[in-house]
Amino acid sequence: MAEAADCDVLVVGYGPVGQTLTILLAQRGYRVTVVERKAGPYPRPRAVHYDDEIARVFAAAGIGDEVAAISMPSGEYDWRSADGRTLLHFDWGAAGPSGWPASNMFAQPRLEAALAAHAESFPTVQVRRGWQAAGLDSRDDHVTATVAGADGAEEVIRARYLVGCDGANSFVREWLGTGLTDLGFFYDWLILDVVPHDTEREWKPFNLQICDPVRPTTVVSGGPGRRRWEFMRLPHETIEELNNEQTAWRLLEPWQLTPANADLERHTVYTFQARWADQWRRGRVLIAGDAAHLMPPFAGQGMCSGIRDAANLAWKLDLVLSGRAAGTLLDTYTSERSAHVQNAIGMSVELGNVICLSDPAAAAARDEVMLKAEGRPELALPPIPPPVLGPGVLAAGPDGTPAGIGGQLSPQGRVQSAAGTTGLFDQVVGTGFVLLLGRDPFGMNLNDPDLVALGRLGAHVVRVVPPGTGPAGPADAAGPAGGVETVADVDGRYQQWLDAAGYAAVVIRPDFYVFGGVAAAGDLPGLLGELFAAVCLRP
Repeated sequence: MAEAADCDVLVVGYGPVGQTLTILLAQRGYRVTVVERKAGPYPRPRAVHYDDEIARVFAAAGIGDEVAAISMPSGEYDWRSADGRTLLHFDWGAAGPSGWPASNMFAQPRLEAALAAHAESFPTVQVRRGWQAAGLDSRDDHVTATVAGADGAEEVIRARYLVGCDGANSFVREWLGTGLTDLGFFYDWLILDVVPHDTEREWKPFNLQICDPVRPTTVVSGGPGRRRWEFMRLPHETIEELNNEQTAWRLLEPWQLTPANADLERHTVYTFQARWADQWRRGRVLIAGDAAHLMPPFAGQGMCSGIRDAANLAWKLDLVLSGRAAGTLLDTYTSERSAHVQNAIGMSVELGNVICLSDPAAAAARDEVMLKAEGRPELALPPIPPPVLGPGVLAAGPDGTPAGIGGQLSPQGRVQSAAGTTGLFDQVVGTGFVLLLGRDPFGMNLNDPDLVALGRLGAHVVRVVPPGTGPAGPADAAGPAGGVETVADVDGRYQQWLDAAGYAAVVIRPDFYVFGGVAAAGDLPGLLGELFAAVCLRP
């Protein structure tokens, strides 16, 4: 039936998550059809932040520089009390662990335009705007989707898999019939997107959280040339009283903004929520992004989490669609991503509980605690565990949980190839599975089946050595690409990371998360055997 399908993957919804998934699949040669109910791109800003991990995903999608050109690093972010004292100070001006700026601000219409242009440059991509899913039927070997146009016309599209990236009111999620876990976090905030006429005005601090119980307020960049204000609705206010242009300009007066010196692009009230779907897959139908989870915006991880969904799903669909892995591999999508996103939601809720205090006594007690920490987030905020994937394609310890640093995001540093090319690892070596070897020159001792299996995964086998060390070249061991590629660890980033973890070698997945590692050469075949079993690799 796969040969008779109209496409390999039908993507429902064409926001940043659907667009990124489309690109990552089209890069791998798959036929992707997209249906999007809106006839044209949505012209108003929505999400405004992505982090260094997501910048790395955009780079892997072949659009890193284009997205960076329409974004700007966040720089400083301060939390201040009602009387202007600094409660917390964040400095996000440097590169993050993934090698790109740690925090970035953008305008979503410009991001979507860049992503759409890149997605639609692939000949295997078809985008149908003004169409929406109206019925689904998942069979053993395909999905049948009935799609309806704005004029009432209906068509049937057959796909090998379908992914719903269709937002908070997802039709696809409703079809799944999944339950929802809701943390009961509900706050209404007025969102104002503003374009000041004075492009030279300096905003200091560049991003600001005002923890004033009279009116908690957020003031941040909305991307180049734009600013965003967010005002919490007070108990005595109705949404109708808050969500109008007159109220918007009244609230903007303290920042000397008026209709004479600024344009109000948008005013709307969002109800911040914290929830996730309990199941993200039913047969050949899956969900991603806001269709699968919602969170308050205080950590800036809403869109980021959806992009992580796309990165996780793309490489797994690739292995399944190509016949290299069994379809059961997709069972790990929900288990891995749900656990990870629950961490992001929990972090956002914790921040929201600190920010959304409207009781003066509680706010004063909060301020006292934070002021004692002298602006240091690690001392003032509740401890937050590192984000780790849930059970899935990960080397497991005796208790079944990820072993060591398995399930954690790998860092990215600068490397230099034997040919003298210097840059971030992904751009110099490439993306996909990576078997990363440290400087200690132990033999790989891989048998032929392991070599064949690594080759089927398209894995890169890379040794990192200190700068100035002569490249060992492809003759030092046999590998899937004919040898081990040796690169210089320009900043010593990788060896420091391996040493801290106690590993001599690690396996990194295509979504940049660590599968697992070993401390000694003799353990490497066992780790690889566990990898091949975990990805359900077929002979």
